Amino acid sequence: MRSLPSTIDVAIIGAGAAGLGAANALKDSGPSVILLEARGRSGGRAHTVMASPEVTFDVGCGWLHSADRNSFVEIAGRLDFAIDKTRPPWREQAFDKAFPPAERADFIRALDAFYDRAEQAAQAGRDAAASLCLEPGNRWNPMIDAISTYVNGCELDQVSISDMDAYEDTEINWRVRRGYGALVAAYGTACPLALNCAVTLIDHSGKRVRIETSQGTLTAAQVIVTVPTSLIADETIRFHPPLPAKVDAARGLPLGLADKVTLALAEPEALPTDGNLRGATMRTDMGTYHLRPFGQPCIEGFFGGRFAQALEDAGDGALAAQSIDEIVAFLGSDFRRRLKPLAESRWAHDPFARGSYSHALPGHAGDRAVLAAPVDGRLFFAGEATSPEFFSTAHGARDSGERAAGEVLAARAG
Repeated sequence: MRSLPSTIDVAIIGAGAAGLGAANALKDSGPSVILLEARGRSGGRAHTVMASPEVTFDVGCGWLHSADRNSFVEIAGRLDFAIDKTRPPWREQAFDKAFPPAERADFIRALDAFYDRAEQAAQAGRDAAASLCLEPGNRWNPMIDAISTYVNGCELDQVSISDMDAYEDTEINWRVRRGYGALVAAYGTACPLALNCAVTLIDHSGKRVRIETSQGTLTAAQVIVTVPTSLIADETIRFHPPLPAKVDAARGLPLGLADKVTLALAEPEALPTDGNLRGATMRTDMGTYHLRPFGQPCIEGFFGGRFAQALEDAGDGALAAQSIDEIVAFLGSDFRRRLKPLAESRWAHDPFARGSYSHALPGHAGDRAVLAAPVDGRLFFAGEATSPEFFSTAHGARDSGERAAGEVLAARAG
C-alpha cells in the first residue's frame, strides 16, 4: 500500500483485473504509476474467501472462460496457481428425478435452437432484444431466460442480439484451485496501490488532470479509468468538463446481476464431485447448483437477473434460504439438516460494483467502443465493459487494461 502522492505520471482508477492489467503493463515502462482503489483490497469483482477451513469460495468470478485464449492461464502458470481442467457440469444433471433425461434433452434442443436463431438475426444485422428470438409458446422459454440470467446477469428482454453474438466463447472453461480471486490478487502484489481511496472527481480542465479522492487530491499527466459502468452511469465519479458520451455509453452497458452462495454439506460423500443440479421448473426464478466443487464438502448456488435482485433486496441470508428450499425440493427433506449457510455475494449492494458484469441493452452494442475510446490523449478507459469480445470476464478486463496502457505509452511517445 502507498500513501497518496501529490503528483504522478499515470493514475489508474480501480484495482480490479483491468487496473492491475494496466499497472503491470506500465510497471517497467518509465512513467510513475499509482492505483487508486476504493476498497480495502485489490481484485474488484474477483474475490476469493475461505468460507470455512474446508471450503474455498470465489465470491465473484470463478471460471477461466475461453481458457485457450484466457491471458490469466499463463499468469496462473507463472505464479504457480494450479489449474483444474475438469469439464464444467453445466449441461449435465446429477439427479434425473429433478430433471428427467428426456426433458433435459428436449430443453437442450430448444436452447441450441434459440442460440441458432439469435446468431442468424445478428448476422442479418438486426439488433434487437434477444427475447425476440425465443420460439413463441415454447415450454422451455422461461428456463432459457433463466440461463440468460446466469450468462448475462439479466433476462433476454434486456440483451442486445448483436452484443450477444460478438462474445467469443471457445467453450473451454477451467478453474483455479486456490481461487480466481486469489490469482487476480496475486497478480497485483507488486503494483503500487492506494487502498480505501475512492475517487469522486476527475477534473481534466487544466494542463494536468486533478483527481479528488477520499484521501485528498492529486494531479496526473494521464488517467486510466477502469471502474464499473455503474459508477460512470450514476456519475458517482464525475468528470469536469462533463463527458456525456461516456456517461451515455455506460448507461447503455449496465451491469447485470449474478450472485453466488455456498452451503456447507454434511455427509458429502453421498453426492457426486463436480455435479450439477437444476430442476425442470418451467420458470425463470430459479437457481442452479454446483455439487461439491473441487470435491469440497459444499454446494454452490447461482442466481441471476431480477430474481437475484429480489433475493438481495430481501436481506442477508435470503440467497442461502432459497437455495436450501430448492435443494430440499429436489433431493428430499433429509437435506435440510445437512446444509448450512457459509457465505454469499450481494454484488448489487456493493457500493463499488452495483452489479456483476455488463451487458449491452438492445441497440447499444456499439457503446463498448464508445466507452473504450481515449479522450484528448489524457483520459483512457478500460474494464470488462470495454472489451469487444470478452466482456463480462476477468481476462477481458485484464486485457483491456493492457490495451489502455499501450494507448498511454503511445500518447506519451507522440
